[in-house]
Amino acid sequence: MALIVSSLMMMEQIDGTALTTALPAMATDFHVDIPQTSITLTVYMLGLAALIPASGRIAERFGNRVTLRWAILVFLAGSLLGGLAPNLPVLALARLVQGLGGAMMVPVGRLVILQNVPKSELMSVMGWVMLTATIGPMAGPVLGGVLTSLLSWRWIFYINIPLGLLAIGLIGRFIPQVRMRHPPPFDLKGNVWCALALAGLIFGLELLTHSGTTRIVACALLAVVPVCSVAYIRHASRLAHPLLDLSLLRVSTFRISVIAGACTRIATGGIIFLLPSLLQTRFGASAAQSGLITFIAPLGAVVMRFGAPALYRARGYRSVMCASSMTLPLVCLLLALYDPGMGMPALLALLAMHGMGQTTVYTGYNTIAYADMPPARMGAATSLYSTAQQVMLTLGICFAAGVLTSARLVLPPSLQMHDYRLTFILCGLVATIALPVLLRLSPNAGAAVSGHDHTATQKDRL
Repeated sequence: MALIVSSLMMMEQIDGTALTTALPAMATDFHVDIPQTSITLTVYMLGLAALIPASGRIAERFGNRVTLRWAILVFLAGSLLGGLAPNLPVLALARLVQGLGGAMMVPVGRLVILQNVPKSELMSVMGWVMLTATIGPMAGPVLGGVLTSLLSWRWIFYINIPLGLLAIGLIGRFIPQVRMRHPPPFDLKGNVWCALALAGLIFGLELLTHSGTTRIVACALLAVVPVCSVAYIRHASRLAHPLLDLSLLRVSTFRISVIAGACTRIATGGIIFLLPSLLQTRFGASAAQSGLITFIAPLGAVVMRFGAPALYRARGYRSVMCASSMTLPLVCLLLALYDPGMGMPALLALLAMHGMGQTTVYTGYNTIAYADMPPARMGAATSLYSTAQQVMLTLGICFAAGVLTSARLVLPPSLQMHDYRLTFILCGLVATIALPVLLRLSPNAGAAVSGHDHTATQKDRL
C-alpha cells in the first residue's frame, strides 16, 4: 500500500519537474518563445488550486479506492493529451487536466495510508512515502533531459500511461474501499472561494517575479487573495463542515506541523529553484550535469529512510525534529559560502547531508500532524494539510525567484555577483523560524506513533 501511494506521488512530481527541462524543445516545436511555454507550469497550478481543498471531501463521499482510480484516470487522460498536443493551447489544456487529477491523487493517497495503517506503524510507512517526495523533484530534471535529448519531450507524458494503468490494477487488489456512510454536504461555495484565493496567490506570486506590465497583473491577482480569504472564513464560520476546516488547527500537534512545516517548505522550495540555476549559470555545469549533481540529495535520503524511524523511537519527536530542522539553515549557509574552488566532493557531501536532513524532518512533519487527529477528521485534515503544503512550496520558489531578481536590481554592480549567496542566506533565515515553533511540542508528543517513552528515557539517564 505504501509503495503504491509513494509511486503515485513520484509519478506526479517527476512529471512536473521533468517538464522544466523540456521547455526549450517545446518552444521550438510550437514555434513560440520559451517564456510563453511557462503557461504549461502555471495552468497545472490552477488545476491543483481548484481541487486540492476538496480532495478529502470527495474521498469521503465516493470512497478512497474509487476516488484514487478516477484521479489516476484523469491524470493519464491529461498525459495522453499532452503527448499528442499539436500546439501550445492544447498542451496547456492537457496540463490543466493533469493538475485536476494530481490534486486528488496525492492527498487521497496520503489519506489511504492514514486510514489503513495503525499509528504504531505510521512512522515506518511514511518513511517510504517521504522517500519518493525527496527523490521525485530531483530525479525529474535528469529524466526530462534524457528523454528530451534521446527521444522527444512528448515521452515525458507517455511514460505516465503504463505506470498509471499498473497502479490502477494494484489499487483494486491492495487498497480497500473506505467510504463515509453519511458524508456531510459538499461545500461548493467554499470550494469556489478557496480556489479563487489559491489561484490568485499562486499566479500572483509567480507573475510577480516577471518584469514589465506583468507585475501589474500580479498585484491585481494578489489583491484578490485577502478578499476571497476573508469571504471564505466568514462563510466557513457558519458551517458545521466547511471545505477547509480551520478548527483543526486547535489540535496542537497538527498546528505546529503546519506552521513549522511552512517555514521549512518555503526554504525547500527555494533550494529546488536555486540550486540547478546556480550550477548552470555560475559554475558552468550543463543541464544534465546539474541534474546528476543534485541527484546526490535523494541518495542521502535513502540512507535516512532506514534510520529515521529508529531515531524518532529513541529520542522522540521534539528532540529529533528540533535538531533536524536546523539542517536546512546550515545547508543554506554552506551553499551561500560554497565556491567551485572547494571541489566537487565538498558539494556532494553537502547535498547528501541536505537529503538526510530532509527525510528526517519531513518524516516527522508528515506523521506528527495526524498523531492526535481523530479518525473521523482525517479526510478534512488531509485536505487542509495538502493545501498548505502545496502553497508553501510554491511560495518558496516564488520567494527565491523574487529575492534573486530584486538583488540584481538593488545591489550595486560590484555586489551583484553575490545575489545567489544573499538568496540562500534569506532562505536559511526563513527555515530557522521553524525551531521556536517546534520547541512548543511536549516531550511525549506523538509517542503513540514514534513509540518513544520520555519517562522511561529519563529513568534510564538517572
